[in-house]
Amino acid sequence: MTRAERAWILYDWANSGFTVTVMTAVLPVYFKDVAGSGLPPHLATAYWGYANTVATLFIAALAPLLGSAADVTGNKKRFLAGFCLLGVSATVMLTGVSAGDWATCLAIYMLAVIGFSGANVFYDALLIDVTHPSRMDWISANGYAWGYLGSTIPFALSLCLIRWSSAFGLSSRAAAVRASFVLTAVWWLAFSVPLFLRVEQQTRGSGGQALRRGWQQLCSTFTGIRRHKQIFLFLAAYFFYIDGVDTIIRMAAVYGHDAGIGSDELLLILLATQIAAFPFALAFGKLAGRYSPKPLLLLGIAAYIVIVGLAYSADSNVDFWLLAMLVATSQGGIQALSRSCYGKLIPPGQSAEFFGFYNIFGKFAAVIGPTIVGVGAQATGSSRSGVLALILLFVAGGTLLLRVKPNA
Repeated sequence: MTRAERAWILYDWANSGFTVTVMTAVLPVYFKDVAGSGLPPHLATAYWGYANTVATLFIAALAPLLGSAADVTGNKKRFLAGFCLLGVSATVMLTGVSAGDWATCLAIYMLAVIGFSGANVFYDALLIDVTHPSRMDWISANGYAWGYLGSTIPFALSLCLIRWSSAFGLSSRAAAVRASFVLTAVWWLAFSVPLFLRVEQQTRGSGGQALRRGWQQLCSTFTGIRRHKQIFLFLAAYFFYIDGVDTIIRMAAVYGHDAGIGSDELLLILLATQIAAFPFALAFGKLAGRYSPKPLLLLGIAAYIVIVGLAYSADSNVDFWLLAMLVATSQGGIQALSRSCYGKLIPPGQSAEFFGFYNIFGKFAAVIGPTIVGVGAQATGSSRSGVLALILLFVAGGTLLLRVKPNA
């Protein structure tokens, strides 16, 4: 691998700790047990889903315009840095959340998600700058694979802090959770540095004209989308199936909590998922070098249909361990190959702009799933009510993907 490729991959190593600690595991449990302790369990689940909806709507609306602006100025790294710092800062701000501060917790969490997701628009777009199209599947898969492995380190350290808080001189379990947010933020910031030092991009315009020219380019691309039928078809498929994937990532901890899984075991299950996902993500990347990524994506979608069906009836710790391992087999592969497959379809000179559209489809999609689960939980008093409907998202995505011609 080149230095630029390694530096790009390392950013996944850096920010994946946020995905696990803040979005998936520690913060959702902390929200249910501490920040939202005064709320009925099903209502806390609903509010968590709505917070994810609001944050993703915001970044989805902003992503294409910012992507266009980054393309015309050649400043993807600057945009990435700004959102990265927002995410890191908001993660540190979570240390100020205490018992009953559910509204403050959700507000800060939404800022952190906006920072994380906004940075990923430009991180994904930089894939075009760091490697050749023939290596995109492998490099993208490595990003997710090493991201999964890297996320286990701050997450495991956080679990140690939480499990043995007194041994570390912390006053309580809640104080240990807050310390884990600082650890996650430091990890994210520190391992982001190589990307900013080693990934090169040529500037093509002035910053003062960025938004105006970006808007013009965005309108031009949107108007001419009919010239990119395969791109539009892929995005439509991605819209549905990635919604299901993201919903499972964001709602797994609160769903497991509602199902009666203890907080400590739930965190261990999520840690094991990250570790197990590492070799499977690499395997998908290797297989994509031998076969087309399209059948591998369809295989991942089929696995998620099975996962949702099993999740609906899961009611024991063994069931959730099984679900976690099934998720590990497909989560990294479906994310990595989606990114690289799309990267091969788009015009290279408009990568940030087109990845802005990629993210807007992904982020708007991420509105539907959490809303379904949240509304179902609030309306019926049970988190299971909205889960089974997620199968429809995977079926729709798979059906559309069958019509995509990756080499067109």
